[in-house]
Amino acid sequence: MRERVILLQGGFSEERDISLSSSTAIHKALIELDYETIILDPVDFTSYLHLGEKIISLQPYIVFIGLHGGDGENGSIQALLQLLNIPYTGSDMRSSALSMDKQVSFAFASSLGVKVPEYTIITERTKQITDQIIDNFEIPLVVKPNYSGSSVGITIVREPSELNPAIDLAFKYSSRIIVQRYIAGSELTVSLLGESPLPVVEIKVKQGWYDYRNKYTKGCTMYEVPASLSERETKEIQELSLSIFREFGCRAYARVDYRYDGNDFFFLEVNTLPGMTSLSLTPMAAREQGISFSQLIERIIQYSL
Repeated sequence: MRERVILLQGGFSEERDISLSSSTAIHKALIELDYETIILDPVDFTSYLHLGEKIISLQPYIVFIGLHGGDGENGSIQALLQLLNIPYTGSDMRSSALSMDKQVSFAFASSLGVKVPEYTIITERTKQITDQIIDNFEIPLVVKPNYSGSSVGITIVREPSELNPAIDLAFKYSSRIIVQRYIAGSELTVSLLGESPLPVVEIKVKQGWYDYRNKYTKGCTMYEVPASLSERETKEIQELSLSIFREFGCRAYARVDYRYDGNDFFFLEVNTLPGMTSLSLTPMAAREQGISFSQLIERIIQYSL
């Protein structure tokens, strides 16, 4: 008898389109793996109570969470499934909530001794606040929503005149804003599968920075896998990533993002539900390790169980 997997896709967040793209690839892999697959989208239900009732009625082997951002990654869906005692892929409610909240994740990472770019939190835009930012931070700097993914609402401010529009944009996605020192150097990411770090990926954008367009438009970004780091640097960032994965309480798989200035690795965020599109970084790192996409999906399921 085939095992039944419910694939949650879409959802309500600004990353809905990316979730649909990831879930298309996940669905194909689940079929190749001979799972009976049923797709559910939270937007098709009047409440999470009704979604939960539907999931219970289907009696799945596991729920594969193909959601990104919003309730998919902030612990809400995980809390629902935990309450229902339904197995699901990825990290639990606590680690999902911890990782999604940038302010909390920065504070937690710092408490572990992990380097984090200097930052401040703002909850409103006033002339006094923007003047203080200009006085305290060198340009360029980064303005980002406290809750967001896929680079949505993020601006790299290169001129003082760009600060106010950047803050206004970020406030569209979050009531708390991170203003952060820009770290010049390379952009690196380490995916973890089970408790094994995969090869380091370096992201090299052809023009601009690694924004939404460059992430999801083929040909806009080059990827070096494995990244051109020394053996010592590779070992250091992989061990750091595994430590973060464990301390944040992550499970099955995740991805940790950094900026590297040539001396120090600066923590940016933990992605508890990394993208699974054709251009996504975790499948890319898995391929370098000799793990096919279908094998990756199967391992995520088994590690989650």
